[in-house]
Amino acid sequence: MMAEVVLDRGDVRLSGTAVGAGPTVLLLHAGGEERGVWAPIAAALDRRGLRTVAFDLRGHGESEGAAKTLEEIAEDVTAMIRQEKAAMVVGASLGGLAAVRALSENKVEGVAGLVLVDVLPHLDPEHARGWLDEQGLLEENPELIADIFEHREELQNSKLQLPILLVRAGPASPVRDADVDRFRADHPTLMVAQVKEASHLIARDTPAQLARIIGDWTETQT
Repeated sequence: MMAEVVLDRGDVRLSGTAVGAGPTVLLLHAGGEERGVWAPIAAALDRRGLRTVAFDLRGHGESEGAAKTLEEIAEDVTAMIRQEKAAMVVGASLGGLAAVRALSENKVEGVAGLVLVDVLPHLDPEHARGWLDEQGLLEENPELIADIFEHREELQNSKLQLPILLVRAGPASPVRDADVDRFRADHPTLMVAQVKEASHLIARDTPAQLARIIGDWTETQT
């Protein structure tokens, strides 16, 4: 069962797709992506008795507005969680950073866990800038990227009081062992899975494997 959903934020309307029935998994795509990247993962999770909701982030796909600040996107994510009563939040890259801010300091209730897909708020800024430059992404949305770097300390100090799973890509990942160690120092129960054959965009490269990881983690937490 598939249904289109809309989130009215007052200044913008965000478009999403809901699939299935059961505990809800909110799927947040990477910057420059659209919600359709989650379609095969949503289908796989539906077969496991899970409901998924994937929105286009503001300024992406069919959603209105412009992606200018991380805090604005995080506020959207908070509203998504509340409207859809999400039990699990999955965020890739930009979606993951927005999820960290939305879930920090117990701003929302009812979320049993967080899956970060090849992203951490504790990335070394020099390394992160170099990686973005290598990928040709520094000029893709310079205002948003500048905002994220400007507020990186606030992002890194986000307090998360829930189970977290990091899904790392292979050698092309911007996430390094030192980044994981820094994040784990603040979140000692962090769990890590790796998809070595995938690039940074794991949802696009290996959807079946990512769906299995998300499904297994969700079943253990909900």
